[in-house]
Amino acid sequence: MKYLVLGLISAVLLSISWPTYGIPFFIFFALVPLLVAEHEITKFSNIKRKSLAVFGLAYLVFMIWNIVTTGWLYGSKNPDGTNSIPAVVLPVLANSLLYSLVFLAYHWYKKIQGTYWGLTFLVAAWMAFEKIHLSWEFTWPWLNLGNVFSEYPKLIQWYDTLGATGGSFWILLVNVFAFYTLRTWEAGRKRKELIRNSSVLVLGIVLPMLISLIKYNSFNEKPIGQVNVLLLQPELDPYNEKYQKDSLQILNELLELAKKNSPQDKNIKVDYYIGPETSVPGSGSISETGFEQSLLLNTIKNFLSTKPGSVFATGISSHKFFTDGNIPKNAYQTSQGSWVESYNSAVQIIPHQKVEVYHKGKLVPGVEIFPYMNTLKPILGDAMLNFGGTVASLGIDDTRKVFTNPFNKGKLAPIICYESVYGEFTTEYVKNGANFLAIMTNDSWWGVTQGHKQLLSYARLRAIETRREIARSANSGISAHINAKGDIEGDTLYGDRTALFAKINLYEGQTFYVRTGDLLTRISIFVLGFLIVYTLIKKIQNRKK
Repeated sequence: MKYLVLGLISAVLLSISWPTYGIPFFIFFALVPLLVAEHEITKFSNIKRKSLAVFGLAYLVFMIWNIVTTGWLYGSKNPDGTNSIPAVVLPVLANSLLYSLVFLAYHWYKKIQGTYWGLTFLVAAWMAFEKIHLSWEFTWPWLNLGNVFSEYPKLIQWYDTLGATGGSFWILLVNVFAFYTLRTWEAGRKRKELIRNSSVLVLGIVLPMLISLIKYNSFNEKPIGQVNVLLLQPELDPYNEKYQKDSLQILNELLELAKKNSPQDKNIKVDYYIGPETSVPGSGSISETGFEQSLLLNTIKNFLSTKPGSVFATGISSHKFFTDGNIPKNAYQTSQGSWVESYNSAVQIIPHQKVEVYHKGKLVPGVEIFPYMNTLKPILGDAMLNFGGTVASLGIDDTRKVFTNPFNKGKLAPIICYESVYGEFTTEYVKNGANFLAIMTNDSWWGVTQGHKQLLSYARLRAIETRREIARSANSGISAHINAKGDIEGDTLYGDRTALFAKINLYEGQTFYVRTGDLLTRISIFVLGFLIVYTLIKKIQNRKK
């Protein structure tokens, strides 16, 4: 019963730390009760299958955490309008399992090498796991620990140096040292040692925050220019309206929103009209080989002809046909026998110029991509989750494209929805010249839940890491203007059909994080490899002796 209580305390502390409702300071001690429970099960309990007990307790802790923080996935709907149980059950069970396996690996390593080497292993293994979650096709980095401070940008300005993964490292170190402080006190009851360790612990929490406050108050980066942006929020029901309304009607409503909300002052020109993810064409998609002949895209060009110097950037669904000799891996064969690849795309539209296109590079597992299709499809069959959109794996771009504005200094990073959760991934836009970030997203899949709030909140981390302002257009909220310090300068309400005007500052230069990416993660992976190899060598030597 004691171990269960300790586990539940960890689950509660993890859950109440999370944005956007939580108090993140609890995260610094959230793993301590679980570490205590593992230590007592291993050293002092009469449980026969101790590894199984540790795994079961860890699974309970992480499952509660996943349910509380990402249970909003239940808001996803099936084509028949019912809530999708697999959309929440599969991520919760799988993610809880993966976290539990990391903790179980720590338990095993600790039994071999002792508590303190074990704690080092835990930090390195957790960091490596977070990197895997950022990189593989089952990617789901929603609960990476560094995300927890997204609602408190004043306290994490140093993310421009180490990124959100640096935040994960910070949180893990504090948890581990808090457990170490508790253990040394229990072992020796030495007051001086307790005071010393407690002082180091407090300093480890407070010092990065003080550095951050100084950076926040002394931020004086000079912009190289400014662009006027109108963020369009059409509030189009993604389950019904989008696939039932005529595509031209959907586009005309979007353009009407742009007309009504353009500044009345003739001296104020809109440099960018930005629409949300897949805002056109409604049902189906637009052929990329026919962009210049597309009625929809030419309708946008006609609109822009009355707005000299303005460009239109928006999300679209697109596709491309391929010949038999040049078929990409995610292409599928139509009933007519031709091969086609579909995309979740962003386009920049300018009159008398070719349409520029970028294909989303980070896809949602089970919805936009069938992870490891060649291996799993023979086993699972057609197991893609169908929420009314595509049920085929989409194609991606391997490089982060930047849309350059011919009328001003604007260089737009067309970030599509889920991509905004990825720190090092986003830095590639900046390396390629982007001087502001445009997030095109559709947050209305989950209804009025924490889902759309958390996704907006995580975008604030990208602003700090890259020191770029963000213009965020959402289909059904929350559209927002985020400054380079992570503050929300202006936003809309969820469910409103509206637009948001923003003056976006353009910044050049690259932060340390943009240049180096997830540096602490790479160091942690090296340390993890060293610990494993060292242990194996030592074990082999002992056997020979």
